[in-house]
Amino acid sequence: MKYPRSGLRIRSEKGIHPEVRAVCLNFGRWPRENIDFPNRVVVYVKSDYQIKTHKTKEYVAATFLAPYDKDVESYIRIATGDYDELIQDRGKVNALYAMLDTFAHEIIHYQQWINDEKMDEDEAEEKGFKLVDRYSETIEMILDF
Repeated sequence: MKYPRSGLRIRSEKGIHPEVRAVCLNFGRWPRENIDFPNRVVVYVKSDYQIKTHKTKEYVAATFLAPYDKDVESYIRIATGDYDELIQDRGKVNALYAMLDTFAHEIIHYQQWINDEKMDEDEAEEKGFKLVDRYSETIEMILDF
């Protein structure tokens, strides 16, 4: 199947903490080079505390929209409004890792969708952590803020 556009794109809205924005943009480059994105997925980094899902209307940290028609582009939304509180609870490095874990979790949901697999939360959690671990092994820590 040939999709209209491919790749991963990131859009950051105004008001995103500069550290979160920088880490998400840097992380976003790595999957582009290491993961196939045959159908364009746009990642929206949001300043909201939480995001309401389209289907269940519950509030969550992130969502992946998996369109029924694979000729339609998909998207990910990530809430980052709790970053300052995460710093207080976990420290800066772990707060930034939490943002990346959420980002990676949704990338795994994208892969499940593109491969016609069942959306599996446990698998997305596990593989998302592994994805961030693989990424962190390839870089020197860029968290020197």
